[in-house]
Amino acid sequence: MGFRLPRIANRKTSDIPKGHFVVYVGESQKKRFVVPISYLNQPLFQSLLSQAEEEFGYHHPMGGITIPCSQDTFLDVTFRLGV
Repeated sequence: MGFRLPRIANRKTSDIPKGHFVVYVGESQKKRFVVPISYLNQPLFQSLLSQAEEEFGYHHPMGGITIPCSQDTFLDVTFRLGV
């Protein structure tokens, strides 16, 4: 006999389209960006993730992936990736 657990949905996570994930970007004030999972295979994006790993390890203060670069740098990288 089984039972169903209630589905726990956070409003912030429910507005993320399938195939995307959230990153927080900024040096002092963080901004939330929703990006395609396909970016994980891109060397430019991987370098941003390496910076995040060096700075935060696997503990990210915002609860999601926090990338420690300026928003301008992040937007430049995502523009190069085809956004």
